[in-house]
Amino acid sequence: MSYRQHLKKIQDNIQQVMVGKTDVIELMMVSMLCSGHVLLEDMPGLGKTVMAKSLAKSVNGTFHRIQFTPDLLPSDVSGINFFNQKSGDFQFRKGPVFCHILLADEINRATPRTQSSLLEAMEEGQVTIDGETHLLEAPFMVIATQNPIESQGTFPLPEAQLDRFFMKIKMGYPDVSEEIEIMKRASMKPPIEALEAVADIEILREAQKAAKNVIVSEGVLAYIVEIVQLTRKHPHITVGASPRGSIALMKAARAYALLQGRDYVKPDDVRYLAPFVLGHRMVLDGAYMMTGEETGKFMASLLSDVAVPVENGGK
Repeated sequence: MSYRQHLKKIQDNIQQVMVGKTDVIELMMVSMLCSGHVLLEDMPGLGKTVMAKSLAKSVNGTFHRIQFTPDLLPSDVSGINFFNQKSGDFQFRKGPVFCHILLADEINRATPRTQSSLLEAMEEGQVTIDGETHLLEAPFMVIATQNPIESQGTFPLPEAQLDRFFMKIKMGYPDVSEEIEIMKRASMKPPIEALEAVADIEILREAQKAAKNVIVSEGVLAYIVEIVQLTRKHPHITVGASPRGSIALMKAARAYALLQGRDYVKPDDVRYLAPFVLGHRMVLDGAYMMTGEETGKFMASLLSDVAVPVENGGK
């Protein structure tokens, strides 16, 4: 079975639980293939938690959920050394961060100190407790959620921490037919309880390696750089995307191409993924933000200013 078939089975499996949301599921898969972390920003009740659980179950991965609150401590995330009276020495008790998929629910409700406790895990796949480093098992993915309309009792994520997220995705409201189906399912046994794994972690690790071998032509690389450079020169952007953004967009395009069954990246892949990968890495000036224009529309306008390279089969 090809990697595309394995990945398609995972997507189809998640859709047994999630009504619609094909595009969101696909973007989550792209992030997982890139060992990237996702910030899900949307209203409560749209299925963010169910999405994370479904993804973990589908790949037979371990899943932990942390409800972020103002009184949450860094040790509640990473773990703690405690004194074992029976053995007479200190032992390390792992925190919930030790898993394959971690749901950081309402991450902006925790204090900056606790938020930052995730940074080392997200960036380096490890945590350091009392000077001792503990490695996390790969793949490791953080799916963080936040409510975009609540500001009371929240601590907005600083730009440096936002940059650690591979993608920022909105779930969106369901359409009429999807919401009817959701209500029908609500009267039955929750589908997620019967969801079974259709792949394993080893298959996912192999697919991650395969994504790194997808061809990115010089023309597409130049296209990515031109887009990122424009975010640094645009008159309405005060802070543009860093080289981390360029690398993330390249990785995302490779993973997306693999999901489509190709061994090379097309310019259209880059164009489609750019708003999700770069949108949260930019800081717009105050005057432009006052217009209320969505990031997606802004990115579409920005992308229209960059010439699309002619495809040549990835060569």
